[in-house]
Amino acid sequence: MTTMPKIAPSSAVPSTTPRAVEFRLDNGMTVVVVPDHRAPVVHHMVWYRVGSSDEVPGKTGIAHFLEHLMFKGTEKIGPGQFSKIIARNGGQDNAFTSNDSTAYFQAVAKDRLELVMDMEADRMVNLKLEKSQVETERNVILEERRSRIENDPAAQLDEQMHAALYVNHPYRMPVIGWFHEVAALSREDAFAYYHRYYAPNNAILVVAGDVEPDDVLRLAKATYGKVPANAASLRNPRPVEPPAVAPRRIEMVDERAGQATISRDYPAPCYPRAKPREAEALDLLGKILAGGPTSRLYKALVVDQKLASSIDGGYSGEALDSGRIGLHGVASDGVPLADLEKAMDKVIDGIAVNGVSANELELARNQYLASYIYESDGIGALARRYGWGMVNGQTIADIEDWPNRLRTVTAEDVRVAAVNYLVSKASVTGWLQPPAGLAS
Repeated sequence: MTTMPKIAPSSAVPSTTPRAVEFRLDNGMTVVVVPDHRAPVVHHMVWYRVGSSDEVPGKTGIAHFLEHLMFKGTEKIGPGQFSKIIARNGGQDNAFTSNDSTAYFQAVAKDRLELVMDMEADRMVNLKLEKSQVETERNVILEERRSRIENDPAAQLDEQMHAALYVNHPYRMPVIGWFHEVAALSREDAFAYYHRYYAPNNAILVVAGDVEPDDVLRLAKATYGKVPANAASLRNPRPVEPPAVAPRRIEMVDERAGQATISRDYPAPCYPRAKPREAEALDLLGKILAGGPTSRLYKALVVDQKLASSIDGGYSGEALDSGRIGLHGVASDGVPLADLEKAMDKVIDGIAVNGVSANELELARNQYLASYIYESDGIGALARRYGWGMVNGQTIADIEDWPNRLRTVTAEDVRVAAVNYLVSKASVTGWLQPPAGLAS
């Protein structure tokens, strides 16, 4: 299935009139409609407020496993027929799992909306799973993990860094699950998770495209409205991360590594948990520090000092409990990672001490606003924008006011964000390099 992309949390065009309309069904399901009449198509998404961080200890990967199994069929829809029906009707569908949510989506012509709503409502409550199907799909996921993680040293490093960044919170667990735990997942595990969390009162329906809100509400009542609520579907409280007391390091040597690389992660607040303008300041900080060839790190380490062949990174705040500032650099031929890390730290410390310039701030701000305008051209991006925000605790007003908040961020806000969150003792640094003499 697809991986989770970074989606802008709001429209870039300021307006006093909400673009999206929100309803609530009697069974507790939230319905969000984003009209866009440029083409006779719709993007239909169901977001469940449950992800890998809600798994029972020892059952990592069950959220992602169930996502795969949701395509196996119901009494009405035969095994493996869900996506085939969508395709025969000219549409596309897929799904993804994150730490905090699981989402299923279809892109179809507007006259097929009722069909996909009926199908999605059906599998919300009527999933059928044969033992052989479960075993086959488990093997598929194990092979997916082998190809994506075990056979990729960079992915292994990233996994280990996440495990070190969060010492108590379940964000430390990989979304795909640990191999040995996925191998032991059963049909009973999948159904227990399904019956606990897949319910209308634990879901958000987002429909974007050539629709009218009242029409979507009518269809939602006729399909999802028939599914009963489940009072037990709410997630359990999650452990709280303790204050960091020491920096952590992960060092890997692997003959498949190619060029030596350095990665650095810092915990930071996410959008729902941040103070006013703080997450927006972190977005701009990440862009100024490592967001492309105009960033501080790129100009200093790639262009001027030629210590790295590439540098990238930024702030990820689209989560429920915590965000992250992540940096990644590839060392130039013959450059020791220790030298690259020392130079990187000097640039990072410089922002905390001296702040950022007015030109840097405006360039970063304009880049963000421009990219959000471009994203607004796609109804899929619009649906995800509202879905990501709302499944992680934001309101429509929060989502749509984002550009206005971004415009109020000052250079001092960015400097304070750097002081508060580019903190060495809270960081995890990862080195990945080939054995001596094998660098490409």
